Amino acid sequence: MSEHVQPLESLRSARTSQDTQKVIFASSLGTVFEWYDFFLYGALAAVISKQFFAGVNDTTAFIFALMAFAAGFIVRPFGALVFGRLGDMIGRKYTFLATIVLMGLATFCVGLLPNYASIGIAAPIILVVLRMLQGLALGGEYGGAATYVAEHAPIGKRGFHTSWIQSTATLGLLLSLLVVLGCRYFTGDQFEVWGWRIPFLFSIILLGISTWIRLSLHESPAFVKMKEEGKLCKSPIRDSFGKWENLKVVLVALFSINAGQAVTFYAAQFYVLFFLTQFLKMDPAVANGLLIVSVTLGAPFFIFFGWLSDKVGRKPVLMIGLLLATALYFPIFKTLAHYANPAIDLASRQAPITVLADPATCTFQFDPVGKAKFDSPCDKVKTFLVKQGLPYTSAVAPAGSTVQVSVGDVKIDGFDEAALRGAVTLAGYPQQADLQQINKPMIVALIVALIIISAMCYGPLAALMVELFPTRIRYTSMSLPYHIGNGWFGGFLPTVSFALVVYTGDIFYGLWYPVVITGVSLVVGLICLRETRNVDLHKN
Repeated sequence: MSEHVQPLESLRSARTSQDTQKVIFASSLGTVFEWYDFFLYGALAAVISKQFFAGVNDTTAFIFALMAFAAGFIVRPFGALVFGRLGDMIGRKYTFLATIVLMGLATFCVGLLPNYASIGIAAPIILVVLRMLQGLALGGEYGGAATYVAEHAPIGKRGFHTSWIQSTATLGLLLSLLVVLGCRYFTGDQFEVWGWRIPFLFSIILLGISTWIRLSLHESPAFVKMKEEGKLCKSPIRDSFGKWENLKVVLVALFSINAGQAVTFYAAQFYVLFFLTQFLKMDPAVANGLLIVSVTLGAPFFIFFGWLSDKVGRKPVLMIGLLLATALYFPIFKTLAHYANPAIDLASRQAPITVLADPATCTFQFDPVGKAKFDSPCDKVKTFLVKQGLPYTSAVAPAGSTVQVSVGDVKIDGFDEAALRGAVTLAGYPQQADLQQINKPMIVALIVALIIISAMCYGPLAALMVELFPTRIRYTSMSLPYHIGNGWFGGFLPTVSFALVVYTGDIFYGLWYPVVITGVSLVVGLICLRETRNVDLHKN
């Protein structure tokens, strides 16, 4: 009898292992495709600003493109509420199946959308609507995938298993960058005309694959058990946020980890790309290539830190990541500037640019309707400097004074474009980063360092979020703080930071946004966050 029991137990164990691997693979692959759809817009922000916001000046167009990028993040918490409620009431499987269909169709439609030159103001309006549909879909996707995998995973391995879901964001970004780079190569100078549409249209194939895979999955065992016991929640939104006992956990989850984690992720994998191309004038193809290498090297760390959190706890790994972000962002980005564009770094130290003007004659270079005229000498000077990507500082002059620009020892009164262009050229400010002077290994090393910091904050996050909340309201409760953190705090990082740089002229000033948020999250986490790694989800 015992001889037959042992093989039977081994067979059951093998089947359980295979089922778990299938759950992780299917959930992760579908989520990779969904992040691919969502991140395409960020990878193509510069092109999209020209295609859909052509009615305003260049600086405003790029800020608008970033705002449209952020529109997808604005609605993510609402997607968390809508789909989180469905996930807690009807099940995890069918809810995140619906989210991926919505995401894929919205992305495909962006590839078909006529541009501003064809249909005018309707183009950016429709684009923003499609971005919001993507945000709604992603708001339901992550909570479903993370909950589904965690509820299949055994105690002691949840951090490792859910870290595969965490790595999907990075892998989705990597896939989007590779597809964009491939399309740039094969379409050449036609990429910005029509080639940019191919990555969006390609999403329909990924949608078909991921839908087919997810249809083969079974419902989460924790949800099935809860359903059989008649414990399904009839009002998950009210129970999640209407009772202080759970609401205080939601608030701790938001301010202790999700807000800080979000800005580390977007700083490492989006803002760094804007920083290289917009402020350091690096060729976009080169910058994308370096980011691809960095993301490839950095992706395994998400899984490593998820595994590590199973051994030492979620909280220590997360807190160290937030501490490193707070302390190292300014040094890392300043070192990045030195190795990415040594000429502009040297020129800005040897011949700093200062704009001395009466503040009343200067306005913020942002024109939401395309009607404003930046025609004062101060406005014209700052417009020139911003378009050239030249760092500068502002100084206050007495009322009524004429603007004066200092480039090192050279002083120029008023706006004289020829004199200003000659002065910055003579001072060594380059129009574009010199490919021969770019230290690629150091840039990759610095971006990987940013990704490792992000991985420390993000790798253990899914397991911790699932463990914080009870099964009956888990999907809803964990989704909202996650998507407020990532959608609002993280999603606005490129837009807010870029606007701060434009406003001040200091290319590093935008870093104050993520540094303040990670600092606050670190303090709140140290005081309020509890350790969760040994929680039993089936009793929780």
